[in-house]
Amino acid sequence: MNPCFVSTQKPWIASVYVTTVRLNSADPVSVDTDALIVGFRPGQDGPVPAVGADSLEAAFGGKLAPSLSAVAFSGKAGELVKLPTFGAVTAPLLVAVGLGDTPGPEDLRRAAGAAARSLAGTSRAALALPADTAEEAEAVALGALLGAYAFARYRTNGEQKPPVSELTVLSGQPGGVAERASVLAESVSLVRDLVNTPPSDLWPARFAELAEEVGGKAGLSVEVLDDRQLKEGGYGGLIGVGQGSANAPRLVRLAYRHPEAGKTLAFVGKGITFDSGGLSLKPSAAMDLMKSDMGGAAAVLGAVIGIARLGLPVNAVGYLCLAENLPSGTAQRPSDIIHSYSGKTVEVLDTDAEGRLVLMDGIARAAEDSPDLIVDVATLTGAQIVALGWRTSGVMSNDDAIRELVVEAAGAAGEGAWGMPLPEELRKGLDSPIADIANLHPERWGGMLTAAIFLREFVPDGVRWAHIDMAGPAFNKGEPYGYTPKGGTGAITRTLIGLAERHASI
Repeated sequence: MNPCFVSTQKPWIASVYVTTVRLNSADPVSVDTDALIVGFRPGQDGPVPAVGADSLEAAFGGKLAPSLSAVAFSGKAGELVKLPTFGAVTAPLLVAVGLGDTPGPEDLRRAAGAAARSLAGTSRAALALPADTAEEAEAVALGALLGAYAFARYRTNGEQKPPVSELTVLSGQPGGVAERASVLAESVSLVRDLVNTPPSDLWPARFAELAEEVGGKAGLSVEVLDDRQLKEGGYGGLIGVGQGSANAPRLVRLAYRHPEAGKTLAFVGKGITFDSGGLSLKPSAAMDLMKSDMGGAAAVLGAVIGIARLGLPVNAVGYLCLAENLPSGTAQRPSDIIHSYSGKTVEVLDTDAEGRLVLMDGIARAAEDSPDLIVDVATLTGAQIVALGWRTSGVMSNDDAIRELVVEAAGAAGEGAWGMPLPEELRKGLDSPIADIANLHPERWGGMLTAAIFLREFVPDGVRWAHIDMAGPAFNKGEPYGYTPKGGTGAITRTLIGLAERHASI
């Protein structure tokens, strides 16, 4: 059987549970586990076990497919049902998950994630899903780990069932596959933890401290600029946004270097630890989710740590633009003028368009690292949700090939993204009569695009840049689906790691 143990999912301290994963080539009929997760495809006479679970039909005496059909399970993607095995196999419980006709890696990730999540309160589970290739085995392991995520730091009543603690992927692939899946899952879990943490426990300085802690453990060099240094350095966007809060802003620079790297990537993340809108106050109904407005910075942190732990032959620099946007007697006002780090002046027409103000400083600073590509990530506009919904990020760029590369990397990771244009006619709406540029277009239409056009103004000529607006995908307001939980999703973290892998191979 040659069991191959690896990886432990160890999210940030906010998550109190740990899930391990290993690969084992055991027969699903005899594997020692508490629950057996089995993939099925639709067949003419009922659901058919997918590759990796062929031996089950004989073990159940031909009664498995009819039993599943009797409870309206057909094998379509997204279906899940639990059945007792009555001793037909070693595991007492069978979890049947639908894979659809031709399952790809994302289908496997989602099926494994949904099944793992359904087994909260169960200690051990084995996954008999298609895992003949390294790509398939990694997809199963990663989906199961992501599905087993739980955020329980603030639960005191003990009613929440812990996630499954031991996962076994039935595959003959080498252990490195599970190691890689675990690194990816840990990076995403870190991001989820941070996004789920309330602003009372995650203000800019605290976020910076955590970045120093987890970044240092991953071997990153970490530099933190406090508010005094930001003022002296001319970071007017960060200072302007953060001046209304008692919690002063921070800029965190994380750097990973590889001796064989030929490319350098710079990631810039919006890190508004809470966004009230400032003096341009948000309505209360739209404010409770604003603890997630630091999702871009969290994704950058998780991605750079993941890149370092994977040892990718590429240089990666991450900037976390951290501030808290609150109204007070010291808050910036609509009509204020900001002197940005790039030297350009900005007229603030709306203090709730604050994300672009901190990003403009981060982008200008990132350009000084002479990167081959700058990617900024942000929960930037409600217009992204209007245009693309809650699960699809918008991607804009000053280079068509880069835009498509980012979309491709997101698609491979299973993180929905769609390329969007930067219509030149929208630039005029950002003109200011007294400054170099205004932070808001006077018309509401195309708000996602005009925000990106604003950011483009701070990218130096000749530097390739992409902007990812993930306002919707960063936080799942609805019920869990696939491997995605309710709350923080960790969106775009794996996309950034994928971009680093693509540049490492160039």
